[in-house]
Amino acid sequence: MNFARLNHILLPATSEERDRLRKGWLVKLTWPMIWLYGALSEEGRGLLVLLLFIGTAGLEVATTQVYILWALLVGLLVATLCVRRFFALRKVHAEVHAAPRIVAGGTTTFTITMRNVGDREHLALRTRGPFLPWDGSWLGKQPRVASIAPGATQRLEVHAKFVQRGRHHIDPFEICALVPLGLSVGPAVQTSSCHFMVVPRIPPIASISLPLGRRYQPGGVANASQTGEAMELMGVRPYRPGDPVRDLHPKTWARIGTPHVREYQQEYFARIGVIVDNAKDAVTEQGFEAAISLAAGVVAKLTRGEALIDLLVMGAEVHALTVGRALGSLDQALDVLACAEPADTPVFEQVVLRLQPYLARLSCIVVITQSADDSRLELVRAIEQRGIACRLLRIHDDSGRVFTNRQGKPVPARIDTERVLTVTQINDELGATEAYPRSVVCFSSTSESPSYFM
Repeated sequence: MNFARLNHILLPATSEERDRLRKGWLVKLTWPMIWLYGALSEEGRGLLVLLLFIGTAGLEVATTQVYILWALLVGLLVATLCVRRFFALRKVHAEVHAAPRIVAGGTTTFTITMRNVGDREHLALRTRGPFLPWDGSWLGKQPRVASIAPGATQRLEVHAKFVQRGRHHIDPFEICALVPLGLSVGPAVQTSSCHFMVVPRIPPIASISLPLGRRYQPGGVANASQTGEAMELMGVRPYRPGDPVRDLHPKTWARIGTPHVREYQQEYFARIGVIVDNAKDAVTEQGFEAAISLAAGVVAKLTRGEALIDLLVMGAEVHALTVGRALGSLDQALDVLACAEPADTPVFEQVVLRLQPYLARLSCIVVITQSADDSRLELVRAIEQRGIACRLLRIHDDSGRVFTNRQGKPVPARIDTERVLTVTQINDELGATEAYPRSVVCFSSTSESPSYFM
């Protein structure tokens, strides 16, 4: 059970849901307390808690004079609250910028830019970050600015970490000036909200042995990028007006007596599909996260080669992509994987039926699953019967939780194209990517398990 997520179970996850909550009756009922909490500084909130204890000790006014101290401190706190409106940051604009995508578990930086377009200098500025979701945490203290002169610009950096994949919506940051005595702050200036995607971590995969045959793609995608592509010589033919002079074949011209030119055939891209099994009845939390990371690693490795990732299947959902070889971005696939969640088990016949329109142009399909059920083997055989090579990567959850096969040992590979990996192996590789990659994993077609190279 994820206790961090359980602590935030009553808090909405998106900014739209939080806005609806702010307009509800509960927030309106507790608005005085919310206003007081926002108007006080960190020191003022500490004093407010102290006043509760002092007030309790001074209830017996006949035998103690603690109530006098309590009255003085309350008067001081109320006085700072009354003058806070004079310390509003008028004509100060604030903006926040964040990367559109960050890696789960990595550090992200929010850059706050403040511009003072007025003619008044503001002193003792403080930054307040929004309340983060259950998977987020601030790294370090919120920055402070001693002063911002008229016409000046200040840039601040706030660091945070998020560990859960998916879309994230962060409420605005606040910039406010400290009131003298430091017990309250003036009315705050807010930035816009932040929207970004937390993508899965990518394990360092050294190589993947796949039968990468090349197939024609309608629309001329083979000619979209000539970098690294080979033109295969088909033969020679008689010269026709308009043919490039550089393609003339002197030997044939001399032998026959009429000009001839070389004729080439374009070598097309290899096209690959990736299927990630997200069936609820076959995955564990740790195993599913490992499968998503492994899929991200496979896509990242293949897109750095001469292949195209043409298809990404999540259960019954088919995402048509064109990623790799300068024809698309890896971010497309990472966005799909970032939002992946376990779903109902699709019948393998339905999966094959959904794949049917794409199979004619695919060279190979990689299936990533956590299930040792024979239905996954039937899916692989159904794909191979249609002339498409298939590789099956099966993940075994050895993280000490619920095992897929209800036993401590993984089911060994049942076919030549199946490879069995453990969650521990994948997590070790992910741990290595946080610093210097100590080793990389290679899924070869001849070994029974991943081989590691130092």
